[in-house]
Amino acid sequence: MPTSTFHHTYILGISFISALGGYLFGFDFAVIAGALPFLRPEFSLDVWWEGFLTGTLALGCIVGCLLAGNLADRFGRKPGLLAAALIFALSSLGMASATSLTIFLVMRFAAGIGVGMASILSPLYIAEVSPAHVRGRNVALNQLTIVIGILITNMVNYSLAGSGPEAWRWMFGLGCVPSALFFLGVLLLPESPRYLVKAGKSEKARKVLERIGNSAFVQSTLSNIEISLKGVTKISYRAVFDKAVRPAVIVGIGLAVFQQFCGINVVFNYTSTIFESVGANLDRQLFETVSIGVVNLLFTLVAMWQVDRLGRRPLMLFGAGGLAIWYVLLASLLMLKASPGLVSVFVLLSIATYATSLAPVTWVLISEIFPNKIRGTASSVAIVSLWGAYFILVFTFPILAQKLGAYGPFFLYAGICALGFLFIRWKVRETKGKTLEELEGVMAGH
Repeated sequence: MPTSTFHHTYILGISFISALGGYLFGFDFAVIAGALPFLRPEFSLDVWWEGFLTGTLALGCIVGCLLAGNLADRFGRKPGLLAAALIFALSSLGMASATSLTIFLVMRFAAGIGVGMASILSPLYIAEVSPAHVRGRNVALNQLTIVIGILITNMVNYSLAGSGPEAWRWMFGLGCVPSALFFLGVLLLPESPRYLVKAGKSEKARKVLERIGNSAFVQSTLSNIEISLKGVTKISYRAVFDKAVRPAVIVGIGLAVFQQFCGINVVFNYTSTIFESVGANLDRQLFETVSIGVVNLLFTLVAMWQVDRLGRRPLMLFGAGGLAIWYVLLASLLMLKASPGLVSVFVLLSIATYATSLAPVTWVLISEIFPNKIRGTASSVAIVSLWGAYFILVFTFPILAQKLGAYGPFFLYAGICALGFLFIRWKVRETKGKTLEELEGVMAGH
């Protein structure tokens, strides 16, 4: 039987371009941490409005996910990625020029639509163009661009912080730069071969696959895709909960919700609140966002190196268990009003643990575990759940912190992480090294 060989430079190139959608996610995710100290007085925010303003992005993401799943299955992955870039560019300029809280919220909601679309379509596209042995690493590129976006945005925020009360406008407006680059890059991408076969364009799919691997790879991949799509008609959301695929969907939704309820995004979005509670000044608060970005990037690189070696399941178990321990210690330090330096150590340990595990591996698993015939729609259901959980998390934190102290929510997140550890141990199966078509049988056997 012929052995498959691959054009790795080309595969990596198209995967990286698609993964730039993650940069948009990282930008809008991080920009709020640096902007909140300016937005509070600008719009006279109380804790309820602060939480809602932060979470509005997630509400837009839910809409974006629902649009993207439909677009991906009807028109292809590429048009959806182009639309995401355009929406994000316009909304960034809209937030920067907002003259009222209402306008700002509408524009942040619109930005969420772009982020939500990219959060589904970027990893989905990468999974569908990547051979099995490098799929985990390539999908993790999406997480790498997210954390690069977070780091660069935090550094820009830190540099702009001393430029006056209008600094937040520059923080948001600069989002049009990466979105324009992403748009231009997507124009160069081929369509996903799995979508092309599904759309009855097998010859076009063959040409795309020939640029990815040799004839043995092309033939086996086409054959496997055609078998997995046999008898498929238009997919409704009801089909996602069909008994045959329900185990995979439950796992996908469970992992998506847990990735948010584990609590780490409170650290990313409310760095200033956490460090203000132990007496850090504004400069120190924004410096900590940069430290978080650096550690996040370094340990995401570790995850990319290990996800196809150690596997998905061990990394997820490490993440859930590790965070439970760090949160208990972090909450205790916050309760005792420890020094900002000591608090920073345990914040960074939490970030490192998350970046090595739950952050990238959740996206890898969501892109892998669903059958070809429902992948676009099922991915949207899982990621809608993720964004819904994110909204609840960031909306509730300022309220909980006011009532319980900044330390109180972290005891709650520690308990959630312990439950997440048990869920992963009981429900998640290893997926490394298997083709997307082989995984259909694995997940159906849950």
